[in-house]
Amino acid sequence: MRIFNEIDTNKNLSLAFGFFDGVHIGHQAVIKSAVDFARENNTKSAIITFQDHPCCYFYHVQPKYIITKNDKVNFFEDLGVDYLYFLKFDEYLAMMSASEYLKDVIIKNFAPAAISTGFNHYFGAKKSGDVNLLKHMQEELNYKHFEVSPVLYNSEIVSSTRIREDLALGNVEFVNAMLGYNYFLEETVIEGQKLGRQLGFKTANLIYPENLVEIGRGVYKVLVEYDGKMFNGVANYGLRPTISKNEKSVLEVHILDFDKEIYGEKIKVTFLRKIREEKKFNSLDELKAQIKQDIL
Repeated sequence: MRIFNEIDTNKNLSLAFGFFDGVHIGHQAVIKSAVDFARENNTKSAIITFQDHPCCYFYHVQPKYIITKNDKVNFFEDLGVDYLYFLKFDEYLAMMSASEYLKDVIIKNFAPAAISTGFNHYFGAKKSGDVNLLKHMQEELNYKHFEVSPVLYNSEIVSSTRIREDLALGNVEFVNAMLGYNYFLEETVIEGQKLGRQLGFKTANLIYPENLVEIGRGVYKVLVEYDGKMFNGVANYGLRPTISKNEKSVLEVHILDFDKEIYGEKIKVTFLRKIREEKKFNSLDELKAQIKQDIL
């Protein structure tokens, strides 16, 4: 997959529009629509998206995302996308009407054979463009528009908003079902206070990325990938109220059947299910007994 950080003339593509935070199963359906059309019509597929959510420009806020930009790019490539236009959302784009954006940016530079979007896609100043405009203009501008219907899980529409809400609550099984893959973090192991060793359970400590939605505090069953090998594990994300007075949550991972110093090395932690909420115990012996239960 070739990546462009600015518009580059590239004609007759099958395009997918969207921000695609999380690349959940609804997003995957939109991208698959574009990729499938490209393959069936002997052309190339491309995603048109932005490096940061447009709200960063309009409201000067830094939203919390579901996955990192790098992981998002990797998912796009795994889905078979040929080109990624990873654009900066700026004043030029912010001021364009939907019609101007469609004609002066998309048609002029890409002359797309097809455009795939979700059912609730908006574009242009003040969100003036939507699927109805794309449908209405397709004959005049010589492209086919594919509107991908809502994807449901448990009778609910899959959305990034719902995933963020449930991730913050720690409902990872629900999150994983909506994502279509298991939620994960891949970060560098840092040196901690070594409090786990005092309890007989060594942990790998990770800094939770500031730009991602924080998973709910609690204890989780996880898989840990290190050096190409998979290990079972238990992760705690929280303030460690029994043994510490932290003001900021810490992610600690106890890796089962593993005894190696890995400070400064990366591990991938995949969250499978929540075991329990974080709790303050009356003694270290109580905490140790509970950790033994968590590991079972």
